[in-house]
Amino acid sequence: MNVLPANQMTDFKDAMAVTDAAIIAAADRAGKRIAPLWPLKHFVAVNPFWGLADHDFAEAAEALARTAGARMTMPRSYYLDAIESGRITRDDIAAALERVKGAGMPADPDTVIAAARQETALPPTLTTVADIAARVSGKDWPGFIAERISLWAADQFDEGQASWPSAGQTQPPYVHWRETAMVDRTPEFAGMGSIRAAVAALPEDADALIVAAIKRLGLDNDSVEPYLHRLLMTVGGWAAYARYKVWDAELYDREDETLRQFLAVRLAYELILFERYQSDADFLARWAEAYPVAAVDGQALAIDAVLQTAYDVAWQRELVGKLNGSAPATPEARKKVQAAFCIDVRSEVFRRSLESVSPEVETIGFAGFFGFAIEYIPIGKNEGGSQCPVLLTPQFTVRETVRDATPEEEVEILGLRRLRRRASKAWKSFKLAAVSSFAFVETVGISYLVKLVSDATGLSRTVTHPASDGLDASVEKRLKPEIETRAMAGRETGFTPEQRLDMAEGVLKAMSMTSDFARIVLLAGHGATVVNNPHASGLDCGACGGHTGEANARVAAAILNDPEVRAGLAERGIHVPEDTIFIGALHDTTTDEVELFDLETVPESHADDLARLKDWLDRAGHLARAERSALLNIDSGREIDAQVIARSQDWAQVRPEWGLAGCAAFIAAPRSRTAGRDLDGRSFLHNYDWRQDENFATLELIMTAPMVVASWISLQYYGSTVDNRVFGCGNKVLHNVVGTLGVLEGNGGDLRTGLPWQSVHDGERLIHEPLRLSVVIEAPREAMNAIIEKHEVVRNLVDNGWLYLFAMDDSGKIAWRYAGGGEWEAVTREQVADAA
Repeated sequence: MNVLPANQMTDFKDAMAVTDAAIIAAADRAGKRIAPLWPLKHFVAVNPFWGLADHDFAEAAEALARTAGARMTMPRSYYLDAIESGRITRDDIAAALERVKGAGMPADPDTVIAAARQETALPPTLTTVADIAARVSGKDWPGFIAERISLWAADQFDEGQASWPSAGQTQPPYVHWRETAMVDRTPEFAGMGSIRAAVAALPEDADALIVAAIKRLGLDNDSVEPYLHRLLMTVGGWAAYARYKVWDAELYDREDETLRQFLAVRLAYELILFERYQSDADFLARWAEAYPVAAVDGQALAIDAVLQTAYDVAWQRELVGKLNGSAPATPEARKKVQAAFCIDVRSEVFRRSLESVSPEVETIGFAGFFGFAIEYIPIGKNEGGSQCPVLLTPQFTVRETVRDATPEEEVEILGLRRLRRRASKAWKSFKLAAVSSFAFVETVGISYLVKLVSDATGLSRTVTHPASDGLDASVEKRLKPEIETRAMAGRETGFTPEQRLDMAEGVLKAMSMTSDFARIVLLAGHGATVVNNPHASGLDCGACGGHTGEANARVAAAILNDPEVRAGLAERGIHVPEDTIFIGALHDTTTDEVELFDLETVPESHADDLARLKDWLDRAGHLARAERSALLNIDSGREIDAQVIARSQDWAQVRPEWGLAGCAAFIAAPRSRTAGRDLDGRSFLHNYDWRQDENFATLELIMTAPMVVASWISLQYYGSTVDNRVFGCGNKVLHNVVGTLGVLEGNGGDLRTGLPWQSVHDGERLIHEPLRLSVVIEAPREAMNAIIEKHEVVRNLVDNGWLYLFAMDDSGKIAWRYAGGGEWEAVTREQVADAA
């Protein structure tokens, strides 16, 4: 096949008007419109609209409707029900009309209410060559292409699931695909023509293919980017994983062309089909009509945006009503315990429960990595995971070691662990091997019956953390992070004394915790105990990169207990009492149990304090489980604690916990502003006192990291709710893991992104309300404006309507709303709902 035969060039467009450089630049811009998808081993929440954050909400809705056929709001009947029930008032709609910008806006609330009674179709999606070829031939070419690309991508990107890894993984993706396609006759049998000859004639370089294809298709300059964006969204899951590869490389200042290579693969199928059907007059006529893209009537999308905004405003009235009510009195006496938890919304329930069991406990909210951006290397490994938000890169490396072990004993432990791991891997290979799998079932299958029954009913408590794999229980209890510097595999791990001091000072100031220390300061990371759940890491700590927060909590506690660090802090004006000890812990968000670590370092003088703490944690866990049970459809006639814990061990349980479903607000303020208020487990709570924040450095950190991460979580849940087909991953009962990096729904199709439907819906009703995040910060508006002006990422979020920003006044009342462009509007009494 001659890709660019002069005598066959289409004459209905001036293809040569688009330069090679412009085509490649458009390809890169289209790639940046794709949100990344992290692999399952550290799956984290991702804002599915991240690539369109520089557009406002309504503009992004149009773009995604055209490129993915996606909805960005609920069906209008959803909002109509809220209007008729009184949840959304006419004032809410009027306020939304003032906030939503753009042409085609309705004139008044009555127009909006009338429109809500009529469902409208989304704008038509952009047309691909495969779409037109399907119409003229009657064959499902889009589905066929998605299936072929998915099969190839599973091989190309496999991260260890395949017993025989592909040799092509060392090649650029487009090169590997081209070699594979030249020996694959499946497309020929499907009617695609002489596919192997066609592939052989394609350019050998991905960029050359992209340029050649765009020119052959005759697209004008304005059409190239939306067309390529549309192509990527036809295999959006695999494109998202390719985008992750680029994102990860950019974090370490490396270049990566995986996504552009992947785009070349999808575009190659377009070019092949174009050559296959270009002699068909109907095909050419349809293609000529497809581009340039016709403008769409934006009024329908504008009404949808108004309805969603009114829904957001209605909820904000309730939030303002709760926070602007009378604040409970806070005693001034020194607390027995200060307990720092992650800002995760699940922590709000436990924190409130813990404070209710004893007035001598004060809780603190802080990002669960506790300011320690580390790579944590489990014992026996040379590399570890990044224990920090995905927006950051690890600053330090910390290795795990065995407490009080001699060098000889540690070598013995490591050798035994490696031996057991090899044996386990060999046993797994035997079970899965094509030849031995049937013999395995016949030989030992019946012995698995008891285990299957116990696992299915949640009666088994045999689940162990992956980090304990191959270790004796006695050794597991002695594991600890090593904070001292040490050479390992050609690099240095741990912290120098000066680094430990700097990190300690930084984290205490960031938590607004520089005085009035309790006798015990608990640093509780969090994780989730679940089984048979490919997305399990998504229930762990997002601030720890999809891992549990145990490592960060233990590292922070060890450093803050260091006598040299304490002395250095005193010289810098932070006086930690001698009787204050820091304890690392892990809050299990599925069971609401809290595990305490390194208790052998707690002095005897604190034995009674420790006993009280354990009792308070147990009682708080009981209260938290009781509160959560209402959403878990647990039998109230049976013992609730046992049922909640059993769910965490039940491999058939599709809803062991609700994760962050319901998340709706992010509050950065002193705990006194939220203490004693029932926020329904829907708010991220970050301690912050701007009066202690020199030069507003902590405020800048909060607005550029935790606030952004919270918006990612909020928008992932939002997207998975409003259109799970595009932004979610469907029915988890049908999931099959592919390449250990993602899931398919069923046995084929595209890689799925986002959350399962079971994460937002209980089978009868939505558990997650589709709301954009409302951020409340107690800080001077001028300081927030300066940060918004400085950081484009933050500016896009607040100016383009991806989240709402409110400011508290000095009395702790929500007094102002950010209106965009550095302007603020006063929150009026009419915008406050009765807190009761």
